[in-house]
Amino acid sequence: MTPLLRRLAASTLATAVVLLPLSAATLGTADAAVKAKHYSSCKALQKDYPHGVGKKGAKDKTSGAKVTNFKVSTTVYGMNNAPRNSSTGEYDLDRDNDGIACEKR
Repeated sequence: MTPLLRRLAASTLATAVVLLPLSAATLGTADAAVKAKHYSSCKALQKDYPHGVGKKGAKDKTSGAKVTNFKVSTTVYGMNNAPRNSSTGEYDLDRDNDGIACEKR
């Protein structure tokens, strides 16, 4: 291996060592920082998320003023958008199926 090639390999390895943890941190978006849990009702969910929670890209379906200040978290939304489960007690909290659970102005 030539000296130039050795330096290039060492430089590439050093860059990877520095950038790998940074890229892993950015892969865990803000959604991963949210501790997702099941809520039994919209009232319970709105204690933590006053304007509701929705998945990325969701738009409120309403004839009035649309809610736009809901928390975006696909993880929390997914845990609370299902038919009622008898073992956990959670409900389908997105009854209008617009991608936002418990939206409120």
